[in-house]
Amino acid sequence: MAGTRRGLPADERRSVIIETVLRLAAERNPSEITTAAIAEGMGLTQGALFRHFPNKEAVFAAVVQWVGENLSERLKAASRSTEAPLDALKAMFEAHVRFVAEHPGIPKFVFSELQKGEHSVPKREVRALMAEYVAKIVLLLDKGKLSGDVDLNVDSAAAGSLFLGTLQGLTLQSMVSGTSRDMLPRADGLFAIFRRAVEKRERDGR
Repeated sequence: MAGTRRGLPADERRSVIIETVLRLAAERNPSEITTAAIAEGMGLTQGALFRHFPNKEAVFAAVVQWVGENLSERLKAASRSTEAPLDALKAMFEAHVRFVAEHPGIPKFVFSELQKGEHSVPKREVRALMAEYVAKIVLLLDKGKLSGDVDLNVDSAAAGSLFLGTLQGLTLQSMVSGTSRDMLPRADGLFAIFRRAVEKRERDGR
């Protein structure tokens, strides 16, 4: 492994460091991941690691930033796949589930950061990511109200929290079961419940 990690450009090396952290997070308690473990996982010395990040908190903050940027890109692409707000929300829901299924270390890493008592940089980054996420949902729900697809009485902020909470619950169950393989099959049923809770139904007499 060591031979494959030396001589990489700085940006690629940082990406490999982030990938290593997420791989380790899928295998062990993220709070137990040390800079020594990260360096060992890459076949490097801690000195080589510190040439890219000054400390572990900086590494973890970069991991959160990577998750936020990549998840955001997935969600944007999904939401642009259709003009219908509720269909866009469904596409985002599915894109999120696929992202987590592809990177099983992410939920363990994020939940670990949120459990920390101190106000660390990674924890602040996670909170900002969650707030931005809910804001995206609220915008689509409000758009749905204007188009007549979403019930005007729906509390958009509460529904946004429910959307994210449903995803977090599904993710937590996959962590408990030890596999993410059943996440996608269950996603459709869960989103159907969310959709029925927010959509306007006067048109079919219900």
